[in-house]
Amino acid sequence: MARPRCQLKGAMVQQFQTCSCVTLYKTRSHPSSRRSTIANFSVAHSFCSTRISLSRKMTDHKEVAVEQDAKALEAGAPEAPSQTPNDQTMERLDIFEAPKIRTKLRITAIMIALNLVLFVGALDQTIVATSIPTISAALHSAAGYTWIGGAYLLANAATAPMWAKFSDIWGRKPVLLAAVVIFAIASIIAALSKNMEMLIAARALQGAAGGGLMQLVFVVISDLFNIRTRALYLGMMGFTWALAGSAGPLIGGAFTELVSWRWCFWINLPVCGLSFILLLLFLDVHNPRTRLREGIVAVDWLGTICILAVTLLLLLGLDFGGAIFPWSSPKVICLIVFGTAMIGFFVFSEKRLAQYPLMPLSIFNNWSNNAIIIVAFAHSMVSIGVEFYLPLYLQSVKQASPLRSGILIIPMMITEAAVDILSGILISRTGRYREITWAGLALMTLGTGLYINLGIDTPVARIIGFEIIGGIGTALLFQTPVIAIQNTVSQADTASATATMSFLRNLATSLSIVLGGVIFQNGMASRHSSLVDAGLSGPVLDALSGDHAAANVEIIKSIQDTAQRRAAQGAYAWSLRNIFIMYTSVAAVGLVAGAFIKQRHMSTEHTETKTGIQQLTKRESAS
Repeated sequence: MARPRCQLKGAMVQQFQTCSCVTLYKTRSHPSSRRSTIANFSVAHSFCSTRISLSRKMTDHKEVAVEQDAKALEAGAPEAPSQTPNDQTMERLDIFEAPKIRTKLRITAIMIALNLVLFVGALDQTIVATSIPTISAALHSAAGYTWIGGAYLLANAATAPMWAKFSDIWGRKPVLLAAVVIFAIASIIAALSKNMEMLIAARALQGAAGGGLMQLVFVVISDLFNIRTRALYLGMMGFTWALAGSAGPLIGGAFTELVSWRWCFWINLPVCGLSFILLLLFLDVHNPRTRLREGIVAVDWLGTICILAVTLLLLLGLDFGGAIFPWSSPKVICLIVFGTAMIGFFVFSEKRLAQYPLMPLSIFNNWSNNAIIIVAFAHSMVSIGVEFYLPLYLQSVKQASPLRSGILIIPMMITEAAVDILSGILISRTGRYREITWAGLALMTLGTGLYINLGIDTPVARIIGFEIIGGIGTALLFQTPVIAIQNTVSQADTASATATMSFLRNLATSLSIVLGGVIFQNGMASRHSSLVDAGLSGPVLDALSGDHAAANVEIIKSIQDTAQRRAAQGAYAWSLRNIFIMYTSVAAVGLVAGAFIKQRHMSTEHTETKTGIQQLTKRESAS
């Protein structure tokens, strides 16, 4: 059946609009450019003619669809658009480029580099978990126990959105290489630290750079592969994340016991060096070559200050409350109130003031996206909390050495690593992520709830069983929220959406450690009277009270009287039980939120995002 002339003409016009980077509305907006527009018409028309001729070789089912469209037109039905308005606008603005054809060698080299980068970033979240008591003793500061880990996580959370926007302005490759260099420098400073203040400052700088490493890895993956293939590679990244997070306590314990705690930081240097070389030679994503001065002007500095203020004020207020100052203290109240107020100012800045906002607030307009974010937040709180406080249980209650406590976590490490890569394969083949999310939430809630039963006499075999159950649930949730959120936004907004997700996950990890520390310190303080009744001496009581308890687990071994030692172990077990109750409640909230996640089609088509100020301007003008 022949096409109606109006339909054929409309199809040719649509082909021309799709192929040409010059549109009619731009010509009307800029009269001076009409001559160049007309001059380029012949080139665009030649290209489009080729494309139209190729379209005649479509498959049978597409030819049938065309004829059905023609019949619908003759019947008077309106023609359905081949693209959404948003897709058409994005294509006219030319902010995408066709995917590059990369050799297997190049892809392999890039993936090795990205996995190494992610490994060191995730490793430093937990590598000090089993080493903190030794570090605190070596630097003569028990008060810094929480902040050796907390400073890294806090800076990591606060800076994640900045790195994504930096990569939008200057390009992925230069910004990722800069993050690797800064991370290596911070690791050197941490390894050479002479006091607790120097170490905490170095850990904060490490965390800031680590936020860039972990953030940009997922952004680069989204630039390289379509959403279905991306699931497979994100599964590999999840494997690396789980391996690093779970192996961190083991590696840290081994270094602390066999060499020196300073090797927890020296180990980063060869990894950073190798990844830097591979990225420099093989990573070939779009590079806009933005000038430094132009890029600095384009950064949303007001939004950056607001997000830093929100993170620092809230977490410091929660950390000080009940531990250093009473909750009714003006200092604690002011920190929490002003931190909360800065959230509102940040939202106002992003909506009204920022030319290139740090976060696309539009993602919060979708209830399914909000459910995904709640799930990711809950998962991050629970997973880092278990990795951080389970070694403390093993060292204090079960009297394991740092190395042995790391070994006892290996079952969880292996489980998480294996399940995570299997989930990536499953998502890639089926295109389904909602059901996997549900299963992960149920098992994570169950596994975390089982930790509540940990006591002085709990057998090691039972502990390992709990680790496996919780590990399966945790592993299923490493990548599914990332896949889900990326599947709901346009390719151009993938970096910002991923940054928002990463920021909230990092904020959750920081909040988790701080809240866990507050609950633990308050729990030990409430058990003070029972320790007095057991007959413990004054110096031991001081060492096991409040914020000093976590750094002084070795003192328990020096208690000769069996009843007194069991009383001390019982105080630790009771305080840690309260922590696991909190984490189980958080997991349950995630389980409820997971019911509202909507499954969407996962496409196999892909375009690579162009970066730079010009592309940001086009994108903002189209939104």
